[in-house]
Amino acid sequence: MTNAREEWYDPELKVSIIIADVTDAAQKLAAGHLCGPTAAHFMSEYLAAAALLAAETSEPDETLILQAKCSGPLGGINVECSSGGLLRGYTEKKILDDFDGMGKPDPRKVMGETRLQVVRSVPGRIISQGIANTLGGYLTQSLQRNAEIRLEASVSDDVEILEARGVLVEALPDSPVGKAAKLIKGAKGLAVSSRALLAKLGYPHAELKKTTPLAFGCRCSPARARDMLAALSEGERAELPETVDITCHMCGKTYQISTKQP
Repeated sequence: MTNAREEWYDPELKVSIIIADVTDAAQKLAAGHLCGPTAAHFMSEYLAAAALLAAETSEPDETLILQAKCSGPLGGINVECSSGGLLRGYTEKKILDDFDGMGKPDPRKVMGETRLQVVRSVPGRIISQGIANTLGGYLTQSLQRNAEIRLEASVSDDVEILEARGVLVEALPDSPVGKAAKLIKGAKGLAVSSRALLAKLGYPHAELKKTTPLAFGCRCSPARARDMLAALSEGERAELPETVDITCHMCGKTYQISTKQP
């Protein structure tokens, strides 16, 4: 499985398993933002997390937003996944000289203490939102679910995304699996086939219920960039050069827009 989200269900144990691979989207965003390997690593993991959590989105224009405010040098992460499987996002800091090229980064040193916010929304309306210190805490405390999540990313020193994956396992309320049971067992190494991963997790009899393609996608456009300029007063536009570069903070794409257009 690559660049997709798969939703599986074990009818005997009444456990759902969601697997997501976001490697291509992470690569495009890392390149668009000119990220170093450390920022690319954490952005990749959080893109996978957003893809997993967005499995519950249902309305055509619904979006799940996952934000992390960090006390560490990374500063923060903001990622989104639409109901159609389009991903975008960024980290506050793109280059971290003290960590880039030093091997797999330590989240305690790079991110520090985190405060997460998860928001599901459609234009003009928030469907739900929750706050937690960890993704596991969001699942068990904010959502009151017997669930676990694991994320995995591998990024080379020259910022090639070798892997960006995640898995979310949830025991339903009537599952014979107890709340104290560990739902993700020995799942290190997520970059295997879905069947192999399910066997590692202990759910070899799970059935595939749904597959959703995942890809990079941003709502920015030249028209939106022009609308930003149009919101300025005539006097403010007059002080600008004939053309300006407007960069989308979500994907890193830059548009050159004339300031003389009405």
